[in-house]
Amino acid sequence: MADSGKSKSGPTAPSGGGSGAAPAGGAAANKTLTAEQVVAGFNRLRQEQRGLASKAAELEMELNEHKLVIETLREVDPTRKCYRMVGGVLVERTVKEVLPALENNKEQINKIIESLTQQLQTKGRELNEFREKHNIRLMGEEDQKAPSKENADGAGPKTSAAGVLVS
Repeated sequence: MADSGKSKSGPTAPSGGGSGAAPAGGAAANKTLTAEQVVAGFNRLRQEQRGLASKAAELEMELNEHKLVIETLREVDPTRKCYRMVGGVLVERTVKEVLPALENNKEQINKIIESLTQQLQTKGRELNEFREKHNIRLMGEEDQKAPSKENADGAGPKTSAAGVLVS
C-alpha cells in the first residue's frame, strides 16, 4: 500500500529513480505528454488500426467463401441435401433452406466490412493527426524528407528536438 502512495506522488517529488516518465513534467505534464507516452499512444493507435485491417481482411475472405458457396448452390437441385455448420454442430438441410440464410449472411458481412472500412479510415485520420500534433516520424522517413546532412555530429536532426522518432 505504501508503494502505491509513493508512485502517485512521483511528479511532485523529483527523484532521479527508476520510474522514467513520472518525474518528467510537473505542472506541464497535464498539458503535454512525455516522449514515452507519445510513443505508447502512437503504437496503441497503430495496433488498433492493424486490428481493424486484420478483421476486415478476415471478413473479406469469409465473404468470398460465401459467394463461392452461393454460386455453387444456385446450380444445384433445391431439394438436394446439404450440410451446414451451426454453432459448431453440423446440421442437415436442403439447398432451398440454406441458400436464403447464406445470402442473408453475405449481406450482413458486407455491411460489417463497410463499417470496418469507415472505422479504418477514421483511425487512419486520427493516427495522422496524432503524428502531426506530436511531430512523429517513422524510421527511414527522416532520410527521405531531409536528405541533406548538415549536422556535424551526425547524431540526428537537431531542428526537431520536440519530435519523436518511432521505429
